[in-house]
Amino acid sequence: MVYSVTSKYFRVLNRITWEREKGRGAFNNWKNCSEYIWYFVNGNQPKFNLDSVKLKRKVVAPYRSNGIPKDWKDTRNGKFRLTSPSNLWTDITVPFWSMAENTEHPTQKPEKLIAKLVLVSSDKGDMVFDPFLGSGTTAVFAKKLERNFLGIEAEKEYCLLAQKRIELAEENSRIQGYENRIFLE
Repeated sequence: MVYSVTSKYFRVLNRITWEREKGRGAFNNWKNCSEYIWYFVNGNQPKFNLDSVKLKRKVVAPYRSNGIPKDWKDTRNGKFRLTSPSNLWTDITVPFWSMAENTEHPTQKPEKLIAKLVLVSSDKGDMVFDPFLGSGTTAVFAKKLERNFLGIEAEKEYCLLAQKRIELAEENSRIQGYENRIFLE
């Protein structure tokens, strides 16, 4: 349904599947541990900041050309390469109760998930809009990544929660799994 309604006004480029590490077990079916993100754009030249979302991954089969590592680096922590992300995201952790980012919102999205989406589709100073703001994760990461933001939330409790999280983002701009402008596995 989302696709049929939205594709009337936008162009679909891809569908991202992201793996959730937790979820309720099912007795008569497979446990649902994935969600979809439909990647729609408006216009013929969408913004896609690839370098901002590359992943640092361990090299499984290090290839050398004339004895020199081909597109990977040998570090004291192992062999790594920067790779372009696919549309299957398995490097994201849902906020567990013990994590600082966790809130009481029932469908809170992980910070790393939103950070990737904001980075790839906007530049510093751009406007980021979330029509279903919830606990404010999109606004928090727009703030941390120096974007402007606008969000809509109907529930007063979640508006207050989002406001508190935005204020905390001014004090701490750290992003889970993101160091030196690189996403870690």
